[in-house]
Amino acid sequence: MLKAVLFDMDGVIIDSEPLHQKAYHGMFKEVGIQVPATLYESFTGQATLNICKQLVQYFKLNRAPEELVNIKRGIFKNLFFNDPELDLITGVRELIQEYHSNSITMVLASSASMPNINNVFTKFDLDPYFTAKLSGADLKASKPHPEIFIKAAEASGFSREECMVIEDSTNGIKAAHAAGIYCTAFKSPHSKNQDYSLANKVISSFEEIRYNAIPSFFQS
Repeated sequence: MLKAVLFDMDGVIIDSEPLHQKAYHGMFKEVGIQVPATLYESFTGQATLNICKQLVQYFKLNRAPEELVNIKRGIFKNLFFNDPELDLITGVRELIQEYHSNSITMVLASSASMPNINNVFTKFDLDPYFTAKLSGADLKASKPHPEIFIKAAEASGFSREECMVIEDSTNGIKAAHAAGIYCTAFKSPHSKNQDYSLANKVISSFEEIRYNAIPSFFQS
């Protein structure tokens, strides 16, 4: 039986990918680099510090990765509080509320920083529904490493066999697969060229995994 759902945040709960793209490209401009689209797409689902470490190495920048992180986060923070287009992904609030009313435990497992996670949860009043929130920025390894989902399953209080991950990125799907947790891939309109081949189920709408349509894998 399904007992817990482990949610990614960006691109799954919140429609923040356009803001992240603006923030990253603002940072790229400030430090004077042009990032190829294929390289940028490979970053989806990874923690910001890990991305900035790759950028410093790739472009041989004479800057600390932490400096790039601070530039990007400063731009994103301004967008977060001022961009009127920021909103939840269509149907996700209803999904979260339905799971909660049916006693499904929910844990957030995001690569975003904890301050950013808390800003999102406060803005959209999501804290009452979640048992725990984990930030990949606080962990040793970034997705596609399975650490965040292993810890999220532990935080739920249930076995990995009783959990389901909802992810939208190649790196997140790889992390869930490596953790041995059933993964539903959400085809987010803003997560381009992601690989869903390791996902157990691929959806384009949250209607497909509402409580009464939970994958048959969990029905026995």
